[in-house]
Amino acid sequence: MTREVTDDVTGGMTGGMTGGMTGGMTGGMTGMVRTVLGDRDPAGLGILDYHEHLFHASPLLPGEDLDDAAASEREFAALLHSGFDGIIDATPIGLGRRTAELAGIAARTGGVVVASTGRHRDAHYAEPLPIADDDLAEVLARELVVGVPADDAAYRRTATPEPATRSGAPIRAGQIKVGIDYWRISGAERQALLAAAEAHRRTGAPVMVHTERMSAVLEVLALLGDHGVPAASVAIAHADRNPDPGLHAEVAETGAYLGYDGAARLRDWPESVLLDCLAAVVERGHGDRVLIGGDVARRSGYVSHGGLPGLSYLGDRYLPRLRRRVGERILDQILRVNPARYLTWRRPAAGG
Repeated sequence: MTREVTDDVTGGMTGGMTGGMTGGMTGGMTGMVRTVLGDRDPAGLGILDYHEHLFHASPLLPGEDLDDAAASEREFAALLHSGFDGIIDATPIGLGRRTAELAGIAARTGGVVVASTGRHRDAHYAEPLPIADDDLAEVLARELVVGVPADDAAYRRTATPEPATRSGAPIRAGQIKVGIDYWRISGAERQALLAAAEAHRRTGAPVMVHTERMSAVLEVLALLGDHGVPAASVAIAHADRNPDPGLHAEVAETGAYLGYDGAARLRDWPESVLLDCLAAVVERGHGDRVLIGGDVARRSGYVSHGGLPGLSYLGDRYLPRLRRRVGERILDQILRVNPARYLTWRRPAAGG
């Protein structure tokens, strides 16, 4: 795989909805970023945390549900106060999404929120999603183009639930989220990757992939690439859970984005290890492939629920250290330019 040249989000990005839906839920939106409050020019998004969860529930995290809208809004406001302008909310189908609440929080706080469609790795589901494998690509494309339901339980009744709305406008997803296990891609996880690829080909939406310590990352990129997803449209979550700058550089060379979201996870190694790894990747010329997020995703990690460290830890504590290591110009690239470029929908290749 070779690295693909990408657009500069600070200039030349124009467009919007260039047509309706044709050919099985094909969206025509290119050159813009889809947020829960509508489509935005990528150049005006500001500083983004690429990976958070304002609402989340998983059997892997008993007692850690994020299901209190008021608490999530307070936590998001604290993140904004720490210097961020918004987030990608990376909760996919069936894990406690509350789409209408996301839009309400974005509207009341003025922050940017990009919602996700998709299917996580198997371990996050106590029972299969009520969506047939053959229907998953259509569902993902529909959530990107038509809208996301207010309650994922609606899929138990119909494959085409009505989308949640705010002020009469549908609330739509802006990225696809899928996941794999540690050095293992199950049949269902592979099917989700293929569905994500098809939805990308129809819409041009970006794809975030959860990995376990970056295992099988090159295999995932090859699979997606073979099915029409350029690496430049893929973000690899949890890259810094395997702080190997050589592997990171190899992944960056493909054009994929490296998601660093391990700040405050001190049980594995100190944050200095993560900073050293990121700095080494930058020194190798790949600062344009790095994204930063918090991925707190736990009730016990929310200050608004009486926990620590809170979403604001990233801006208040981690970024000052990173700024000292890589400098203001590179930090602006990582926080502002890279996420805007990653999130920008790109017209699928002709015939794709």
